[in-house]
Amino acid sequence: MLIRDAVDSDWDAIWPFFRQVVLAAETYAFDPSMSYDDGRAIWMERPPGRTAVAVDDDGTVLGSSKMGPNRPGPGAHIGTASFMVDPATRGRGVGRSLAEDMVRWHREQGFHGIQFNAVVETNTPAVRLWQDLGFAIVGTVPDAFRHPSEGLVALHVMYLPLTSGDPA
Repeated sequence: MLIRDAVDSDWDAIWPFFRQVVLAAETYAFDPSMSYDDGRAIWMERPPGRTAVAVDDDGTVLGSSKMGPNRPGPGAHIGTASFMVDPATRGRGVGRSLAEDMVRWHREQGFHGIQFNAVVETNTPAVRLWQDLGFAIVGTVPDAFRHPSEGLVALHVMYLPLTSGDPA
């Protein structure tokens, strides 16, 4: 598996699993009726952000991540990221590979830390992965996400410090 920067033409390979994950409404609070173009606008980051893809040896896109500053201006020294793995390729380490790449990228770019704003508490594989990588749950908002089968569930705010010095 190779992690590389996404190019515009990768969106056609990302869209089918992006759409599947959004329609499931179990891990993202994206509008399930969003169009191809709306999804592209949300997912395909421009500098100072980055979108990456995980590809198999044959070039098949297995998953994708997007990353960059969590907020503009005075908050731009804290990064954030989002991930989607093709459900057909889960269990192959795609998410972990994308996550490790994302942490490395944020460090290389000089970010002070990484904040996830809304990790659905029932998405236990993601919560476990982030904790394995050193993220801590720094807050939990009860009943903030309407899960299709679990009802109202909490969203975690998670944080990973990257530096102990002055912010970038």
